[in-house]
Amino acid sequence: MKLATFDTGVGLRTGAVVGDGIVDLTAAGLPSRMIDLIADWSRLEAKARATVDATKPQFKLSQVHLHTPVPDPQKILAIGLNYADHIAESGQARPDKQIWFSKLPNAVNGPYDPIELPKASSAIDYEAELVVVIGKRCRHVSKADAASVVFGYAAGNDVSVRDWQFHTAQWVVGKSFDTHAPIGPWIVTWDEIGDPHALGIRALVNGEMRQNSNTSNLVFNVFDQIAYLSQAMTLMPGDMIFTGTPGGVGMAMKPPSFLKAGDVVRIEIDKIGALEATMRQEK
Repeated sequence: MKLATFDTGVGLRTGAVVGDGIVDLTAAGLPSRMIDLIADWSRLEAKARATVDATKPQFKLSQVHLHTPVPDPQKILAIGLNYADHIAESGQARPDKQIWFSKLPNAVNGPYDPIELPKASSAIDYEAELVVVIGKRCRHVSKADAASVVFGYAAGNDVSVRDWQFHTAQWVVGKSFDTHAPIGPWIVTWDEIGDPHALGIRALVNGEMRQNSNTSNLVFNVFDQIAYLSQAMTLMPGDMIFTGTPGGVGMAMKPPSFLKAGDVVRIEIDKIGALEATMRQEK
């Protein structure tokens, strides 16, 4: 299933995307908050699937505003230097240990909403990423069992303010400006993805291909990441994991090519879909 959070002007609702339409799951008595739907999925999945099978889409996607699928995640975790070509263009050694930082919830943004160019910097960059959505409260998950705690997958753009990112060794502030975590356009449940390590991933700026890789090139794969993080913290339903970006970021171009007002950034991942946003100067 493709599960979305949407709005028709009367508040956020959950829905299932079917073709170019959306079935209103909230109208069928299912939770209006995606995080609640995920947390209770073992009980609610059958009703959700039956609703989709029995109901024609009430809205066209063009008639609704798609929000980020989980507007209120408890945690957004992101791994750095996790594709070999990105490590090479960054001029750094391949890490022996996973390198983690957080993107704070204020950064969450809708899949087609404008992304702000902040007043504080002109060094704004894109990073196409596969995003894992955790489905179960879990701790100390083995790599062998990690697939069992995944609810689904989405596309993400780890928008980065490069000068602020390197003000200190801690990247959190430079990665957490408002609107700098677009995620979506929906969650594709794990059963429709199959192997998450066989997905083409791309970033385009104004139609120009900048990143073009495959999740098979991850240094630490999805299940490595879940096993590592769950040793340190309890992962919760709706938590988001940005799994790394391939080579081709603007910072590594010669000369660097940062985003400008009016630029259109598109992130595509096979079997999931695309995010597309226009860069807009902060007011």
